[in-house]
Amino acid sequence: MIVGTSPAMQQLMKMVVKVARTDANILITGENGTGKEMLAQEIHRLSTRREHTMVTVDMGAISESLFESELFGHERGSFTDAYESRPGKFEAASGSSLFMDEIGNLPLAMQAKLLTVLQNRKLHASAVIK
Repeated sequence: MIVGTSPAMQQLMKMVVKVARTDANILITGENGTGKEMLAQEIHRLSTRREHTMVTVDMGAISESLFESELFGHERGSFTDAYESRPGKFEAASGSSLFMDEIGNLPLAMQAKLLTVLQNRKLHASAVIK
């Protein structure tokens, strides 16, 4: 729970309650250390998805070579060291919330792929690495 008494915090919490009731993609912006993840956790806690654990991924820690595998999953044998099939973060967050931290640190090509999935709100079978 986030506690704040200033008018700005009260306005922010009204917005949090409002967006938590929706199924919309939400972009939370701010400098490092300003509480974006805490805000995302509060939105998740107030949402209908609260019964499932929120999935968090640090986008800045994902290498370009593993980007698609991490987010979209992969099939066994699809690349070296893929000894078993593995769901991606989107699938792992099905029925829950997915918090993607540091999206701005991704190369533009990776941001474009991510934007396509978020806009279409579905993963195509071709997105899974085979």
